Amino acid sequence: MNWLKKLFSKWKSAIEDPDFENEEWDENDEEIERDFNNKEYRHDYVKGRLDRIAQASKEMENLNFEYENVTSHLKDMEEIEAIPDDEAQELKDFAKKVELLQNSCNDYMGRKRLMSDERFYQIERMLDEIEEGCTKLKEAEQYQDLIKKDLSRLDGEKHAYMFRKNELLGAIVDTKGMAVICVAALVLCFSMLLMLQFLLDMDTKAGYMVTAALAAVAITAIYVKHSDAKRELKRVESAINKLIILHNKVKIRYVNNTNLLEYLYLKYDVKNAEELEKLWNNYYKEKEEREKCRRAELDLDYNQQELLNILKQYDIKDPAIWLHQTEAILEHKEMVEIRHNLIIRRQSLRRRMDYNKEVAAGGAQKEIKELVNHYPQYAGEIIEMVEKYEKSM
Repeated sequence: MNWLKKLFSKWKSAIEDPDFENEEWDENDEEIERDFNNKEYRHDYVKGRLDRIAQASKEMENLNFEYENVTSHLKDMEEIEAIPDDEAQELKDFAKKVELLQNSCNDYMGRKRLMSDERFYQIERMLDEIEEGCTKLKEAEQYQDLIKKDLSRLDGEKHAYMFRKNELLGAIVDTKGMAVICVAALVLCFSMLLMLQFLLDMDTKAGYMVTAALAAVAITAIYVKHSDAKRELKRVESAINKLIILHNKVKIRYVNNTNLLEYLYLKYDVKNAEELEKLWNNYYKEKEEREKCRRAELDLDYNQQELLNILKQYDIKDPAIWLHQTEAILEHKEMVEIRHNLIIRRQSLRRRMDYNKEVAAGGAQKEIKELVNHYPQYAGEIIEMVEKYEKSM
């Protein structure tokens, strides 16, 4: 802003000079004549030009800073290219190492992770008990399979015994029915024989003997079958009761083992032992990869520092930027391309600086100066505004 203050100082001196030239504006311009005789409009007009000058000045400061950086970078490039070949080899060696290590770290960062950071640190916290956890989970899952098989087998046996029980109950009912039929048939046969004996005076002794013998054999067979069915029914019911007791015991073990599995799954945040074992193996692989990256980062820090030390020996103003431009140190073609881009940037900055100095700020200065020239009666007022604006900046 110093150049702005100097310029306003020159204007003030010029106005106070008796030989100050007072050019007249076009009298036919009624709008300008009317506007500038209006104090509020005149103040807004001058303030707008001063704001434009201040904005251009601020932009100039930013552009000057950027211009100096670009120029400094170009000078650094000249210094690097001026390094003798025998001394430049050490610089290139470290630049090559930095480039390789940066690529290695970038590859790690870009690779697909085996597990998230949250999962990695979760496994790390439980590392002392992971092996035991895997063993417990495997044993519990195997035991769970055995229990399920036992329950399935017990259910099958129970259904078989229940089917046999129903058969035996049917047999008992059938034998009772057969016994009733035999007794009824015996009574009927004896009744017929009695009728034949007494009504027809027939000899029915043989009939009585045959009927009695057949009845005895039938009733005996029915009794034996009935007794066998009842004995077997008792055995079947006893077996069913034992199966129910055994089933209940196995079911208790099943519930306890299921609760244990649910707890272990919740504790290790997995769905099965296989997943936990996979996480455990992936943890060591991930840890190895991270350790490689950590060593690469340490080596990168060391080699970057050595590269900076070498660059500082040759009075490079901004050596840190070359940590990310190692390819330019190694390849002349890349250095030429960067220089070309920097030259284009500097030319662009130069054009913007010229515009802000000559068009933006210069145009505003010219407009204020012309206002003072054409309206000397307001010169003191305008100079006062300029001075107040300088103080506020």
